[in-house]
Amino acid sequence: MAPSPADVTVSVRSVDGAEVHRPLAVLGADQVIAGKPWREVRSRRGQRHYAGFYWSATTGGFVLYESRLELARLLLADFDSTVVGIAAQPFLLRARIDGQSRRHVPDFLLVHVDHSVTVVNVKPASRLADQKVAEALSWPARLIEDHGWAHEIWTGEGLQVLLANVRFLAAARRAEIVPPETISMVLAALVPGDTIRALTFRLAEFLTPDQIKPAVLRLLWQQRLTTDLAQVLDDDSVLWAAG
Repeated sequence: MAPSPADVTVSVRSVDGAEVHRPLAVLGADQVIAGKPWREVRSRRGQRHYAGFYWSATTGGFVLYESRLELARLLLADFDSTVVGIAAQPFLLRARIDGQSRRHVPDFLLVHVDHSVTVVNVKPASRLADQKVAEALSWPARLIEDHGWAHEIWTGEGLQVLLANVRFLAAARRAEIVPPETISMVLAALVPGDTIRALTFRLAEFLTPDQIKPAVLRLLWQQRLTTDLAQVLDDDSVLWAAG
């Protein structure tokens, strides 16, 4: 039987590096977002995972990831307009499960615009068939959901085209990439249902393709323009103004 959130200890790391311990029942997402990752990224010869830091447009700073699969989930979170906060390695859970002391550090905590919270664990689909892996994820999921937060196990399965498109769009996630006046010209020229090729042709008298296409990517990243990202993004992608 799983313990209640009141009987579970959560440890977070404050911005100065100090460890703060409290019951899960009183943990708020703002405390997590304001802190530092529980673990540090370490590089060593022969390591199996590709770790690093990703600059997030959502947070305005760098977010840690410990594998390429984690980076893929982080990209989608950064692209998600409903996500307003991201924390990596957000906290350490400690609990006694079936008489055994257990520990768990989730991969990400996401805060949404409606103040709801999602805790994400990233795992390759092939590993979920391992009973030990499945059990190691199931007890934290129960505790997190009892706390009133959503829990997600993310594998990235079936999302290869979407991920490739979002990786491409992420090149335009920084505001300084495109001048505001170029953004305004592209939006003003758009006819709903234009392809990227048609929009580029229409603006050719005023802007070069090297000016137009980064603006389109920036607008797609901001989701002020939309297109079908389940299809490969190219010059024949159809554009629509959002909302």
